[in-house]
Amino acid sequence: MNKEKLLLWTLAAINFIHIVDFMILMPLGPQLMRIFEISPSEFGLLVSSYTFSAGVSSFFGAFFLDRFDRKQILLWVYVGFTIATLGCALSPSYFILLMARILSGLFGGLTSALILAIIGDVIPDVRRGRAMGLVMAAFSVASVLGVPLGLFLAGLSDWHTPFFILTALSFISLGMIFKFIPSISGHLEQELQRPHPMVVVRRVTSNPNQMRAITLSVMMMFGQFMIIPFLSPYTVANVGFTELQLTYIYMAGGAFTIFTSPWVGKMSDKYGKLRIFTIFMTLNVIPIAIITHLGVTPIPFVLMVSTMFFVTSNGRYVPAAAIITGTAKPENRGSFLSFNSAIQQLATGLASLIAGMIIGENAAGELTNYNIVGYLAIGFSLLCIPLARRVKVVS
Repeated sequence: MNKEKLLLWTLAAINFIHIVDFMILMPLGPQLMRIFEISPSEFGLLVSSYTFSAGVSSFFGAFFLDRFDRKQILLWVYVGFTIATLGCALSPSYFILLMARILSGLFGGLTSALILAIIGDVIPDVRRGRAMGLVMAAFSVASVLGVPLGLFLAGLSDWHTPFFILTALSFISLGMIFKFIPSISGHLEQELQRPHPMVVVRRVTSNPNQMRAITLSVMMMFGQFMIIPFLSPYTVANVGFTELQLTYIYMAGGAFTIFTSPWVGKMSDKYGKLRIFTIFMTLNVIPIAIITHLGVTPIPFVLMVSTMFFVTSNGRYVPAAAIITGTAKPENRGSFLSFNSAIQQLATGLASLIAGMIIGENAAGELTNYNIVGYLAIGFSLLCIPLARRVKVVS
């Protein structure tokens, strides 16, 4: 059991570093836009490049990762991720940082797929839920500790510092992989026939119910990731926060979701996933409407609204994930979720890219048209409610 715990803590550490690596760029937006003298659309491309490449690699990775010993392929993928993160830390220009982010996304997407595969292979079904909970808790820890700490250090020095720290942590994690993750090759003996990527695509696209579920995923990402990448730049440029004060937003939002996420899960089981989804999706448009119209505002009010945004965003995701997962039968659930995850990542990148093209900057350095992005996000969010009612759970 001790070996199992060490393995799970290793996977949790990898997941934490990977999530912070993705998330840290968004709150660093004000620094990067100022230092590299880039426009909102160029910053949007910087954010979306990671998710685009992660989406592509996570989809195709599902069809070749099973051909290798899990430990060996994880080591190679994580070495690539570490080098890409070091590339981000050393980037002297916008273009080189963009290339490094694309590489980080490629390896990061494969890392996520491998973590889930290792848990599925090593942890028995009776303990798998708890194991997933431990490893996935890295997201909340990244929000509460990782991102604010990275932002704080970047505020004391510069934007390179968080990436240097992530690189150092990645080297430590490589050592943990060597020591605590055993050779995992049982799946190689089973000789399972993996479906061709196009077979998976045809299987999903010919199923109207699963297509509605994927459309729901896409629209939910548009309702969130048109807002999130520019939350930090807007809060600094228009609302009057310092770059150091941004840490309050992520600490408060992350801390509350640690407690609200399990509660929402229980409510979904008790009162119905669709009902809880509808309530939180409706509530979510309130902070979106307020955030995207803020001028110079006192810190306590901003924290109250931003925390409501994080809590309701998480609250709508928990039941939605259960609804979407239930549209696939067990025998092809893995391939469906792999496809859905890839489409979700690509939608996240596209949402950031479109928002960056809409948002402008005036002579005073303030961001413009964030309210228009807010209206679009609200529209996508509200359309999710009738769509979710048409998604049927089959298993």
